[in-house]
Amino acid sequence: MRDVMTKTMARNIFYGGSLFFIVIFLALSVHSHYYIVNTSTDTAGLTESVEAGKRVWERHACINCHTILGEGAYFAPELGNVMARWGVQDDPQAAFETLKAWMESQPTGIEGRRQMPQFDLSDEDIRNLADFLLWTGEIDTQGWPPNDAG
Repeated sequence: MRDVMTKTMARNIFYGGSLFFIVIFLALSVHSHYYIVNTSTDTAGLTESVEAGKRVWERHACINCHTILGEGAYFAPELGNVMARWGVQDDPQAAFETLKAWMESQPTGIEGRRQMPQFDLSDEDIRNLADFLLWTGEIDTQGWPPNDAG
């Protein structure tokens, strides 16, 4: 091989390398689309109640204080696994009652503690939110959050 690279050699390396990485990019894009389509969200578990609970979550901006599956603010506890931590993951009625009692007792008024505001949610909103949190508790997060309390 020559000590000096000619323009033709440089152009061939550029086009060859570009073509190589474009092919790799396209192959990875196709793979990720195939992977996401076949392993994505459990659409069978997305009921109208779960969707309504997500809308309650968004309407009241819960993510401004809480995290869910690691996303959000770190002012208040992680809620992606809250139903499992409370021991009601497998009982929707107990989940509703526990969440309702918790929501209605806020703010606690304990001096020096962070306080959750009172949202005055209807029973239907609380049930929908409980269903949404139960649904998020079923997501395979591959060990995230790293501890029980988030």
